Formats: sequence, C-alpha cells, structure tokens
Amino acid sequence: MAETLDQIFVALKTWLVSFAPGQWQPLVSAVISVAAIIGTFASLFALTTVLERKGLGRIQNRYGPNRVGPYGILQPLADGVKALTKEDVVPRKADRVVHFLAPLVLVVPVFLALAVLPVGRNMVAVDLDAGLLFFFAVGAVTELSVFMAGWSSRNKYSLLGAMRAIAQMISYEVPLILSSVTVVMLAGTLSTVEIVEQQAVYTHGLADWNVFTPWGSAGFILFMIAAAAESNRSPFDLPEGESELIAGYYIEYSGFKFALFFLGEYIGMFAISGLGITLFLGGWSAPFAFLSGIPSYLWFFAKLMGLIAVFIWVRGTLPRLRMDQLMNFAWKFMLPMALVNLVVAGLWRFLPGGVTRWVICSAVVVGAYLALGRAVSGRAGPARRSYRFAD
Repeated sequence: MAETLDQIFVALKTWLVSFAPGQWQPLVSAVISVAAIIGTFASLFALTTVLERKGLGRIQNRYGPNRVGPYGILQPLADGVKALTKEDVVPRKADRVVHFLAPLVLVVPVFLALAVLPVGRNMVAVDLDAGLLFFFAVGAVTELSVFMAGWSSRNKYSLLGAMRAIAQMISYEVPLILSSVTVVMLAGTLSTVEIVEQQAVYTHGLADWNVFTPWGSAGFILFMIAAAAESNRSPFDLPEGESELIAGYYIEYSGFKFALFFLGEYIGMFAISGLGITLFLGGWSAPFAFLSGIPSYLWFFAKLMGLIAVFIWVRGTLPRLRMDQLMNFAWKFMLPMALVNLVVAGLWRFLPGGVTRWVICSAVVVGAYLALGRAVSGRAGPARRSYRFAD
C-alpha cells in the first residue's frame, strides 16, 4: 500500500502516456512533466504569498489578508485578476522589445531548473548525468534578465538597481557553487538523482544525509545564506531597496509583467531551496527509517515548506544590510569559509572513520568560522568620528 501511494503519480503518468501513439509518447511524457511542474509550483507560489503575508502580519502584530475568501485564502486570485487587468505602462524611450522579453527571460530558466530536481522517488522530469551543472547553467540566465530589465527601462534608478543586483548575484553565486562542490566531491557525481539515492541509506535507523556531517552542516548554512542573496530575500533584498531605489530594476514594470517578475523570484526561491534539499537534506528521503512508509514526495515538499517558513521568518526579523556590508560578507567571509569547507570535505574523505575524523573536521570548521568572523566584524564597524566646533 505504501509503495502504491509513493508511486501513484508515476503510475498515472505512465497510464496517460500509454494512450498516445508510440512515436508521440516521448513528447506527451515531456508535456505532462512540464504541466505538472508549472501547475504544482505555480499553486505553491499562490499559497506561499498568502502564508508569507499572514506570517509577516503575525510577526508585526497586525492582520494579514482577511477580506477575500475565508481567512483571506483567495487573495492570490484577486491579486492575479488585478495584475491581468492593470494597464501595461511602458516608458516612451524604453527599448520595447527588450523591456517585454526581460520578465520572460527570468521566468523560463527557473522553471527549467526545476526539471532536474527529484521531488520524489522516480519523480524527476529530466534525469541528466550532469543535472547539477545544468541547474547552475540555466540559473545564470537570471543575471541577464535583470540587466535587460534595468537597461531597457531607460531609468537611472532602474539601471542602478540592475547593476547592484548583478553585483550581488555574482558575488554570492561563487560561495553558492563552492558549497555545492563539497557534495560533488564526496558523492562523485553531478546527477541530482544519484546524490539523493546515496543519502537515502540508513545507519542505525538514521538517514545518511550530508547535513549530518561537519562539512555538510557548514556547507548547508553557507548554501542557504547564498541562496537568500541569490533570491533577493531579506536581509539581502538590496536590488529593490524601496527607500533608496524605489523598486530597483523593475520600477518601470506594471501589470502582468510585474507579476512575472514576482513569480520568477518566488519560483527561483523554490528552485534554490529544492536544490539545497537535494544536496544536503536527503531530497525525498525520510530522516528516520521507520518513517519511510510516508510517500517520498510528501517529504520533499514538507522540507521545502520548512525552508520557506525560515525565509519568511528571517524577512520579518532582520533589517536590510548596507551594500558595503553585503559585499564584505560575501568576499571576506562567505568565500573563504566555502574554500575552507572544501578542505574539510577532503579531510573527511581521506581520514579514517571514527571520532578522530569528526573532531578534526569540526575543529577546522569552527576555527575558521571564529577567525573569519572576528576578522570581518573587526573591520565592519564605521570609523570613529571626531567633531570640531568653531571657537
């Protein structure tokens, strides 16, 4: 019974594909996979917008959406109708073609990135040998879309927001990828499916997730911090800094085009969180052997909702960083820490198993964290000012 529930969607897809002629079956299979990805994550986007607004309302001691539908659950539908009916205003001197293409260039790659994430056992749209490389390759297109939006708008605030966003995304993409390399080193593969399968093994009833190792826990924290910066989430939401740049690179977008940017950012957050789950949290596998009877896709989406809740909590808790703090943190702490973690992963691979390996690897991680943290915090403060008054 448990196996049937776990593979129900796989069996349903196989059944639907069987109705198509033989030569059309690969195409029909791809269309079903694409429709499932878009439908599932678009619905999750709508749900997340409600949960985030309600969660932030609770954190800030105010009401969230409560007018449209029971408990405000139909607010995403109202927002969608408003976005579709609002006038599409394009600046007179804007490059209309690039201005139109920018939100599409943002949305399409993030959906493509979802195609290589296994959301359940045997539930991956495209099983590539280099799935991790494909994910980062298509994700890099988002920098192009941000530049297209800022440059085509012919607005100085928009261009400044785009330049700031690109600087931030490139800076944090380096530690993001380096933290993922540790998993590749130990797993010996770039396939997201194989990385999850290697973690779906139980020792004394506990899953062998990468996060349960010194290099894995450090890599997961670095990965999620960089993921927040890549997704423009607080406290790294400088590209849209309302108090400085009004709305950043999409200030000149309205209506459905603005909604596409909004959708792209959230789908990107789902994709990068899903990759973190795949690399460090065992993907669709259960944390304990006795919970393996629960369908694998439920575990994946439970972990995803947990990470989304953390993003919402952080947004309602931490203030926005300054630009110099953001860049200092990326290049003076995140990058060196990611490089140290690569060394720790190598030590973990070649040291004999046992307590000694744990002690040595943990000591290197903690020592690097304390040294780099002290160095960054010592230089991060503003210079001491001296005031002079006229006699």
